[in-house]
Amino acid sequence: MIRTLVFLSFLPSLALANTQFGDAELGKVKSPSCIFCHGTDGTASNPTYPNIKGQNAQYLFQSMKDYQDGNRQGALAEMMKAQLSRLNDEDLKDIAAYFSSQK
Repeated sequence: MIRTLVFLSFLPSLALANTQFGDAELGKVKSPSCIFCHGTDGTASNPTYPNIKGQNAQYLFQSMKDYQDGNRQGALAEMMKAQLSRLNDEDLKDIAAYFSSQK
């Protein structure tokens, strides 16, 4: 009986772990400025820009947060910070979900 209760107590966290990270359809709508550097599907047209197609959504989200917060440095960090400045966490999750879903 105790084993069953312990197992059942983990079910909510398992369900939460399997939920979608953001809304990919909304992310497509919210990412018009992203496509100029990263391409419509996340494949960059310029080899100096990273391909973000199919990347892990949580990684993409955290990367965008790091740019917003000034925790990422580099030649294009200020440009990325400016591009992301008006987006909230839900916007970032949706954009991350969109580019992550591109295969």
